[in-house]
This record gives sequence, structure tokens and C-alpha cells, in this order.
Amino acid sequence: MVTPPETLDPRFYALTESLELGQATCAQAGRELSALEERRFEGGEFKLRPLTSVRGRPTYVLQSLAGSPTTSIAESFVRLLFLLNGLRDAGASQRIVIIPYLAYARKDRRTQLRDPVNTRYVAQLLEASGADRLIALDVHNPAALDNAFRIPVDHLTALPMMADHFSTGQGSANLVVVSPDVGGVKRAQVFQELLEARLGRSVDLAFIEKRRASGKVSTGRLVGDVGGRAALIVDDLCATGGTLIRAAERCREAGAIAVHVAVSHTPYAEGLEAVLTSGAITDVLATDSVGIRAGPAAGRKLITLSVAALLGQAMRRMLSGKPLAPLLTHWPVPADG
Repeated sequence: MVTPPETLDPRFYALTESLELGQATCAQAGRELSALEERRFEGGEFKLRPLTSVRGRPTYVLQSLAGSPTTSIAESFVRLLFLLNGLRDAGASQRIVIIPYLAYARKDRRTQLRDPVNTRYVAQLLEASGADRLIALDVHNPAALDNAFRIPVDHLTALPMMADHFSTGQGSANLVVVSPDVGGVKRAQVFQELLEARLGRSVDLAFIEKRRASGKVSTGRLVGDVGGRAALIVDDLCATGGTLIRAAERCREAGAIAVHVAVSHTPYAEGLEAVLTSGAITDVLATDSVGIRAGPAAGRKLITLSVAALLGQAMRRMLSGKPLAPLLTHWPVPADG
């Protein structure tokens, strides 16, 4: 008797680059990773093969697109594309891609003549390789992400987890949420509202003007009052760390008594190191969306939140047919939420 496809259990895969996060995510979802053969050959070629049948089954693939000392961003992306194609050829009924850190997402529009739109190119490649649905975490511009893809996209955020952390650890402090640039004001507003809901009181908002000319960035006017307060600088990404450091220094100059930085992604070890060694910054809260990329400078100044619980909850809800919307506003999510 042939088992109907709709009753077949799904398969879960994570490539080597994201294996630790994949294992933790599956554990949170009450599942196990499926066996995957990964072989590397001379000259940089590779082979990826599921070791159990996927025919007629939905498949989940987790891969964070960040570079490492052994694997470039481009290679991580190509390996993901090859696996998706292989799963489609092997008969998988559906291919859901979980990308905690989506590289190339900052170049989402043309700002100069002949500029590429990398977010759209990433979308086209994923769709052409057989992706049926995308789950991403704190991308640079969620609206641009939605517009780039034709397949369903679920955009998760670590902001509720971060708000829960600060409402517990800094609940009695006089807080002000700060966006390091104008483009991040919406993100800061969302974080401000999450904090206010948890603290049961109002939290002010400030932002810093950032100007870019001839490839050089300068920090301009601070809009808002941070004097005598603990500033919470919120951003999606720590790249070189320059924007966060300049924002922290501006807050200190304006009288902030402490400067806490909260970022979702730290894909470049050098940038994280620069932020951790800045005297203007009290501590840094970051997720493990790309793994732990901290050197000896971290000490107690780096606080890491694991997104495995968030991704695991999302997976659980998808498997049971529940919406993911509660994950955008609550953490932890009630069992009946």
C-alpha cells in the first residue's frame, strides 16, 4: 500500500556551515535533522545528497549565508542552490528555505546608474532552484524582500527576544531607544513599542542623521534626548561596526550614562571586534544567526541570544498549521497563542 504524500513526515536539512544552528532548531521543534551526504572534491567542487528518500515529502533546509574562514558567502549560497535543485529532482513535494542571515539584502534598490539590485537576483536564483517558501530573519528591508520574491515569504524578527532581555535586565533604568540612522527608524519604533508593552510605561525614541558622500560616512545631528539615560541602539546588522560606534560616541557626547547595542546579525568578525573594543559602548546584544563570531575582546561585553528557539517555534507552528504572526510581537509565545 502506498502512503499518500500528505501523510509523509517532512525531512529537515542543514548544511555544514549552519549545522550547529540547524541541530538546535530541530531540537526546539521536536524534530531531528535528516542525513545528508556532503563531499568536497579537488578544485572546490562538491556533492550534496540526501541519504533517505524525500519523494512526496515536504523538506526544510536551513542555511545562513555568511562567510567563514573556510567558506565564502558565494559558496554557501551556491551550495544551498545545488541542494534545493537536488531535492526537487529527488521528488520532494515542497522545499521550505530557512535563511537566518540573508546576504546581499542590503543592495535592494538602485541608487546610481547601472546599479545592481542584488536582493531581486537572490530571489530569482532561489525560485529557479525550486524554493517554494522562504523564512528569513531581520532582513535589512522587509518591504524590498517581499517585493523581490514571488513565492511566499515569512519575515521573522529577534526584536521581541531582545525586548524581553532588556525589559528584564534594564527594566528600572531610564531608557531611550536610538536608531543609528534615519533608515532604521521604523525598526527602532517597533522595538520601542515592544519595550513599552513589556515595561508598562513609555520609552522615548531618538535617531541620528547619517550622511554618505563619495563613499564616506559621517554622523550628523542627534535628534532626541539621551542625556542622563541608558541608550539602546538597535540595528539589523553589524558590518564594519563604524555606524554603531559613531552612534554610540554621539550618544555619549549628548550625555548618555550607558550605551547598549542590540543587533541581529554579526557576519564579520572584524566588525564585531571593533564594536566590542569601543569605549563608548557598554555591551553588545547579538544573536547567533551566523554562529558565534567573537574573539578574545568579547569577554562579558558580548551577550548572545540563540535564535534556535525562535526558528524552532516557527517550524512547529508551520507543521501544525498555525500562523507565524504571534512570533512578531510576543516572546516567549504562549502555548495557545
